[in-house]
Amino acid sequence: MNMTTLLRLTKKKPKSFVNLKNARVEKQHQVMKAADEKGVCPFCPDNFSESELKPVIKQGKYWHLRKNRWPYKNTRVHLLIIHNTHVEKLSEISPEAAKELIDLAKWAEDKYQMLGGGIGLRFGDIGINGGTVLHLHAHIIMAEITDKNDPEYEKVRFKVG
Repeated sequence: MNMTTLLRLTKKKPKSFVNLKNARVEKQHQVMKAADEKGVCPFCPDNFSESELKPVIKQGKYWHLRKNRWPYKNTRVHLLIIHNTHVEKLSEISPEAAKELIDLAKWAEDKYQMLGGGIGLRFGDIGINGGTVLHLHAHIIMAEITDKNDPEYEKVRFKVG
């Protein structure tokens, strides 16, 4: 075995901040792939311009709120609450940050007159949790108000796993 082959075999692959398999639409896949090729987290502040995030709606000390670029099908409101610094696990946030997350969700509930909805928060390994971006963030979602007896009606699904 020559030295080049040995280096190629022992070279550690850089950490990936995205899971391309979980992308739902082509544009999302393209943006994530570009971030992956650069080895950057698309939700870290230094990389926002590269990942084409929507503008900040409300800024907190620990989190900020934005519209989701690729809302789930059948949503009336689909927002992201993104931690301001790169964290990946719930164990990495403070009690104050946890409180602020709920406070931002309550603000959004009022601002968008959400009659009902859900908060989805995946954490940890994106190969396990079903998420697309490793950076800790929450989805706050209100489904479209439609006739649930309509045969075309589909529930909004937040995947885990």
